[in-house]
Amino acid sequence: MTVANEQLKEALETLKQTGVRITPQRHAILEYLIQSMSHPTADDIYKALEGKFPNMSVATVYNNLRVFREVGLVKELTYGDNSSRFDYVTTDHYHLICDDCGKIVDFHYPGLDEVEALAAHVTGFKVSRHRMEIYGVCPECDKGAH
Repeated sequence: MTVANEQLKEALETLKQTGVRITPQRHAILEYLIQSMSHPTADDIYKALEGKFPNMSVATVYNNLRVFREVGLVKELTYGDNSSRFDYVTTDHYHLICDDCGKIVDFHYPGLDEVEALAAHVTGFKVSRHRMEIYGVCPECDKGAH
């Protein structure tokens, strides 16, 4: 079983446990999010699935993403004035964002988890989460600049 299939199985199980009905649209949106590495917008998801579900609206996609966010399966990423992008929640990771094209790439660095522990220790805060964004120019845009 591939990692994506395993993640989809776990996600569907989470939905069942929280009492969320699994419709064909929900299944397809989740599957698309898990397989997509591009942090799609609701519009991207709608366009990718409209051929399969001609009666599905952008509102349906948004509503389902909200449900997934509420049960902790999906993170909503808002950077700058672009529309929200959605990321299937896997392990903690960070995002590199291209200043030119807006592409978002995942970046894993386990050492940053220590930052929360240190911040909690130094300040006495009960740390619940942190967020880090790194900005720059992706290789494709960089090539185009020369």
